[in-house]
Amino acid sequence: MSTETWRALVVEDEPAMRDIITFALETQDFSTVAAGSAEEGWAVLAEQHIDLVVLDVMLPGMSGVELCRRITTTRPVPVILLTALGETSQRIAGLEAGASDYVAKPFHPRELALRAAGLVRRSPLSSGTIAQAGPVTLDLRAATAYVKGKRVDLTPHEYRLVAALVTHPGEDLPFRQLLLLGWGDPHPLGGRELLKTAVYRLRLKLESAHPAARGCISSVRGVGYRYVVAPAEDALGHRTVTE
Repeated sequence: MSTETWRALVVEDEPAMRDIITFALETQDFSTVAAGSAEEGWAVLAEQHIDLVVLDVMLPGMSGVELCRRITTTRPVPVILLTALGETSQRIAGLEAGASDYVAKPFHPRELALRAAGLVRRSPLSSGTIAQAGPVTLDLRAATAYVKGKRVDLTPHEYRLVAALVTHPGEDLPFRQLLLLGWGDPHPLGGRELLKTAVYRLRLKLESAHPAARGCISSVRGVGYRYVVAPAEDALGHRTVTE
């Protein structure tokens, strides 16, 4: 993964500190998006792909620790907490909430930026255990799926199907291949109807997690299914069919 694609979310309510943090991260080739509250930060995470979060513990409204807990329980994104110097209780609470690292204020901006770059390089997104195409992200090690960062509860069959599709974007996967990958048998009891029902349920779950997933799993009439990264414009020029 190239650093040119790294995107950091900075959640800090003090504008001057927010500017210092974003400038420091940009020296390490991050692009940044800023939020002044935990609620704003959570809204950004729901709509954008984020590789790293730098999060102040003391925020108006929802606390930084609570936002950290929400992030780490729903998406594989590293979080750096900014804590007050000497506040051991804040650091412990943040680490218990799943933070990857913490930096005590005051801090040197370059140290923060280097820590951030190191975390992203070591994260699953850089280690090859994460697959992403369009709005769907897979944690291959944990066998979990996310749509725009929101975790989707899938059955083992559904996960194997979405994993096959997402890791082969734009390819027409035949019914026989999907049945073999999903059930370990190209001719299981129920055959294509079994696959059709599973794909229907899978679509519902993905689209319920976020509307961006609508149309991503396309039917290829008489052949099988295809994962379309951008449903509105299939780069291979195929007609998208979702019935």
